[in-house]
Amino acid sequence: MADAAAARRSLLPFAALSATYFAHIGFFNPYLPLWLKSLGLPIVVISLLTSVQSLTRVFAPYAWGALSDHTGERVRLLRLSATVALVVSAGLWIEGGAWWQGLVLLLLFTHTSSMMSLTEAAMAHLVAGDWGRYGRIRLWGSVGFMLTVFLAGAWFEARGMKDFPAWTAVTLGAVLLCTWWLPDVREKPSQEHAAGLPIGPVLRQPAVRWFFASLFFHVMAHFSVYGFLSLYLDARGYSKAMIGVLWAASVLVEIGWFFAQGRWTGRMRMTRWMVICGLAMVVRMALTAGLNQWLVALLVAQALHALTFACHHTACIALLSRHFPGRLRGRGQALFTVTGYGCGGVLGVLAGGSLVAWVGFEMMYVVAAAVAAVATGCAWRADVLEQAAAVRASAAGGLQ
Repeated sequence: MADAAAARRSLLPFAALSATYFAHIGFFNPYLPLWLKSLGLPIVVISLLTSVQSLTRVFAPYAWGALSDHTGERVRLLRLSATVALVVSAGLWIEGGAWWQGLVLLLLFTHTSSMMSLTEAAMAHLVAGDWGRYGRIRLWGSVGFMLTVFLAGAWFEARGMKDFPAWTAVTLGAVLLCTWWLPDVREKPSQEHAAGLPIGPVLRQPAVRWFFASLFFHVMAHFSVYGFLSLYLDARGYSKAMIGVLWAASVLVEIGWFFAQGRWTGRMRMTRWMVICGLAMVVRMALTAGLNQWLVALLVAQALHALTFACHHTACIALLSRHFPGRLRGRGQALFTVTGYGCGGVLGVLAGGSLVAWVGFEMMYVVAAAVAAVATGCAWRADVLEQAAAVRASAAGGLQ
């Protein structure tokens, strides 16, 4: 009983860090395009600047992950990245034009884009495959996101976008404080790692390759929401407060899924859940494209976030934990960020911006639905391989 209580206490700082980090993301990502628009920048430039976050996810997470695998100092690296991010965010107060904002965002995102992969790797041994417990930690991130996306929407509706840099400083300050609450744990280098544990053999497994392919296309499609939903709704006449409500609705169902997922996720293979999440993504994009004038349809589309993000995220983390154990963990988590939110995110935002300028928002969401269908096909292939591997393992066990 005492051990269980101690384990719960050790997870509290991770819940707090998740809450503050996603509180930062909850206002920053949805309202960054609107703040850039308030600076007088055109849509193409806005899409380029919002893609900077995804660009940093191409290189920064793997560099931080490899360093954390080598040193075992995941918590100290989190504190360092949070400190630098807070200092760099001061540059948002300076009106230096698009190039200056691009430089500030590049430095800022280089240090924030890997925070959650480092956090996930640091707490993986505490969760120990209990996805119900993981969900109860991760839901606090969703609570933080929902709180700020709602409050910021009302705040910016009443006061305009001029306070965006102040919100950035306050939320990053809270993140920094929570990194100092984390237990200062350092993983000891294993004998395998001392000899240089390679990651190549894992990446050559067909099921792993199809998993990363599905992740890439799924997140690419999802960036039509992350990068353009606020601008889309604003162009259709929805108020900033209503935009905040729609974002908050998606996070509310996300919280519900994370809270209850322990009852559901074990009923199917994680690759099968990825197939279901991909199908939900196709439906979500189609509703957003075709029924944007109906608030109810938009609410249903946002409710599918429980599958397209929350369930998909947990399935991905579970598969990463299985394929990249021990001192491969940091690099595995980093590859998740690089492949999905880095490469997939960059292409999603840049292609989305070009499509919006060329054929409009609705057609951009139609293309996103097609990309989600490709992700679903890749997930189905990974699931077939996982099922075949399970049959072979069962047959081998029977022969013994």
